[in-house]
Amino acid sequence: MAKDILNTNFNEIVNLIQKAKQKAYAQVNATTIELYWNVGQYISTKTIKENWGKSIVKELAIYIEKIEPNSQGFTARNLWRMKQFYETYHKNEKLSSLVRELTWTNNLIILSASKSDEEREFYINLTAKERYTKRELERQVKSGIFERTLLSNQKVSPAVTLLPQETKNVFKDLYSLELLGLNDSHSEKTLQKVI
Repeated sequence: MAKDILNTNFNEIVNLIQKAKQKAYAQVNATTIELYWNVGQYISTKTIKENWGKSIVKELAIYIEKIEPNSQGFTARNLWRMKQFYETYHKNEKLSSLVRELTWTNNLIILSASKSDEEREFYINLTAKERYTKRELERQVKSGIFERTLLSNQKVSPAVTLLPQETKNVFKDLYSLELLGLNDSHSEKTLQKVI
């Protein structure tokens, strides 16, 4: 019995350690995203005001490598991504605060895979809410969850949208059936056979 009480106490300490680690990781991530945002803003401003181009950004990457040899992620290509990241979100207050909750890798996946502001917002919200890993986010993007959600929301009756509570997503079930190996144009009968 005494051992059980000790284990309970010990587990509380372990939980405190784990929460502190998660908090530290979130703060480091937010600081990194803020740094990339600021670098992107700086480069964006310089490209507009002083006509910075690829050669100057390449020189910047070489200079950073020389002065800060232990800093990673400041290749010319990634510096351009930081510029694109800033330019994509700087006018959207809602999304510019949300992107700080995601990892740089997940931000890049969303940035490169999304074709519209609505799609970016969808994936940013989904990733923040579900705490997707890189692999899971890539799977969701590849499976077309944005398009499937958009299509299923269009099928909801207009009468349902007039109801007072949030019912837009109540009458739908989204399934990702890529593991069944069906092609995009399959019949319901083929689907039933595979299941």
